[in-house]
Amino acid sequence: MSLGNHHLAWGAIAVTLAGFVWFAEAELSGFGRTVVGFAGIYAMLAVSLSFSNGLTGLFSLGHPAFMLVGGYVSAILTFPASRKGFMLPALPEWLADVEWPLFPATLAGALAATVVALVAGFPVLRLRGHYLAVATLGLIIILRVVVNNADGLTRGALGLNGIPRHTDLWWVLGWLAVTLLVCWRLKHSSVGRSLMAVRENEMAAACMGVNRARARLAAFALGAFFAGAAGALWAHLLTNLTPGSFGIMLAFMLVVMVVIGGSGSLVGAALAAIVITLAAEFLRPLEQALAVYGLVPILVAVLLIATLLLRPHGFFGSAEPRFLRPAAAPSPGAGDLPQPEAQENPR
Repeated sequence: MSLGNHHLAWGAIAVTLAGFVWFAEAELSGFGRTVVGFAGIYAMLAVSLSFSNGLTGLFSLGHPAFMLVGGYVSAILTFPASRKGFMLPALPEWLADVEWPLFPATLAGALAATVVALVAGFPVLRLRGHYLAVATLGLIIILRVVVNNADGLTRGALGLNGIPRHTDLWWVLGWLAVTLLVCWRLKHSSVGRSLMAVRENEMAAACMGVNRARARLAAFALGAFFAGAAGALWAHLLTNLTPGSFGIMLAFMLVVMVVIGGSGSLVGAALAAIVITLAAEFLRPLEQALAVYGLVPILVAVLLIATLLLRPHGFFGSAEPRFLRPAAAPSPGAGDLPQPEAQENPR
């Protein structure tokens, strides 16, 4: 493929997605728009998790914890000031009077999640493998307990209801595009190569001057930023928040999406997230008709096992689709060099 054709491919994808969003906003019902919105949010989560886990070799399950932080911070900032007094009585006065738009509230939630990731990342990222997975699951439990017990700030286990529905499909598409763009550019830069070097051989990466702890922490924090933004979009799409929504099952689903799409493949993770989310919703009526509740998680688990057996590295592995990657430019002047002629063997 000639140099520059990948720009046309990305442009065609952007136009197609924009046309689909325009159609969905105009023609689909409220439930249909919500399902499509969740598919985009899951794609955003899968892309950020594929970046932070797939490129560094980490096995973090902490994305729901960062979603929880981003969702509650943004929801409190956008919640109608007229209702904060009796629903959230423990809020400080300066916070009880504010009512922010969606975009700055989403940024605030994403930054709050990043701060939590940086604080938790210093001790947690010293662990490896399943130890890290258990530690990040512990982070989910800790934050859920904190939210459950902060009745005056979050309404605890009752959940926060009546959040303004600010999220539409354009917001979801915009944040998904930003997530893909940032992660794509970082993956195909010296930063991404450093992260992959740490994943493949830590000792060799350290010998080449890569700061392993800093690289892991930066990837972990970036994933948390976009997870916090996704949590904010989630809150303003569903219009209510409960701590129980951000648990181990959600962490499992996100890992399944990344594993099936390919750990380290951004496009693969996004496609897997969209397909699994939409397929799960289409299977709900079948689940109810057969009265086999829990059928969807079972099918997802079967799909995961089949993928691990048949394609252990996922459908895309760590690579991206060839037509979306820029063609390698030839070395300067390489085509002008004369080719050596074959010499006859004097013997």
